[in-house]
Amino acid sequence: MTSSRQFWDWQSVYPAPAKLNLFLHVVGRRADGYHLLQTVFRFLGQGDRLRFSPRADGLVRLATPLAGVAPDQDLSVRAARLLQAETHCLAGVNISIEKRLPLGGGLGGGSSDAATVLLALNHLWKLHVPRRRLQEIGLALGADVPVFVFGRNAFADGVGENLLAVELPACWYVVLEPPLQVPTAVIFGAPELKRDSLAIAPASWRPGFGGNDLEAVACARFPAIAEHLAALSAFAPARMSGSGACVFAEFANREDAENALRQLPAAMRGWVARSLDRHPLCELAS
Repeated sequence: MTSSRQFWDWQSVYPAPAKLNLFLHVVGRRADGYHLLQTVFRFLGQGDRLRFSPRADGLVRLATPLAGVAPDQDLSVRAARLLQAETHCLAGVNISIEKRLPLGGGLGGGSSDAATVLLALNHLWKLHVPRRRLQEIGLALGADVPVFVFGRNAFADGVGENLLAVELPACWYVVLEPPLQVPTAVIFGAPELKRDSLAIAPASWRPGFGGNDLEAVACARFPAIAEHLAALSAFAPARMSGSGACVFAEFANREDAENALRQLPAAMRGWVARSLDRHPLCELAS
């Protein structure tokens, strides 16, 4: 990923890193149906890449629409338009996204893209919206967007709005991409989903703690996830990220991670990525 300590302008390529959920517990449900979660988010040095070009007509246009997603519904377009509305900004923009993260993979790809739009356009349009307000705008787009704006690996609870930065040791990950998309609503709507994990204080969390309460439902509904978990677990403890489908395992160094990936079945798509201690665009918001 590109260092955050550089000069960012209209010619820059803006990173949108992946995230992993090191654990994910469902600790309750609000009256409005939203699930109450606890998790630790960790950023990876792998992700999508965005480019922007100014428009004089005030319109927001996505130059790289995704198949099956109407451009007006794309999170990146919605993020730009929310930022325009928040600030009464009359500037327009063309957005191009180089997708490197899978859809429905639990790596936060769409949410990360939306956060990068908020951070980049706040900077390029010279709007000076405070980071906290950008996080609130992001929450209107999705529960995972605020942590990417927050910019640090974080313990999160609530529906994703309560964030506390955590320091994590550097490491490497193998991430596998089962060949499917998991609709988040299907997992959270499952009647058998565990919704009563005991909440913990953020200070009580330690690396290795907990599991992913969504994993059992996802594996039952999508057996390929279970197959990828079993294969990766032969090399290190493996876990699903978010609501799936991607699974991951942690390694102390790049050599061990790449060695494990080489030994997995050739039909299993995967990659190796280093951990990040902060979002590459962390310095763009005050």
